[in-house]
Amino acid sequence: MAVQIVTTEDLHTFKIELINEIKQILNEKTNTPKKWLKSSEVRKILNISTGTLQTLRVNGSLPCTKVGGTNYFSLTDIELLMKNDK
Repeated sequence: MAVQIVTTEDLHTFKIELINEIKQILNEKTNTPKKWLKSSEVRKILNISTGTLQTLRVNGSLPCTKVGGTNYFSLTDIELLMKNDK
């Protein structure tokens, strides 16, 4: 069986490659828009109050999904609402 010696330079090169791959993965992940948004994010996007968001939710203009006490809104539904209101 052949013995392979790993030098500190090999380890340094491996470290640099690994860091670059991790950075690339993180950049790809952060550039992907979120599919589901919380109420606070929706209010900021639409520049509306809590009461207005509740009204939109209750009258069915902006449907949501409730998970563990938190309302989540689909980005597609928000874009559709904005498009229809123009």
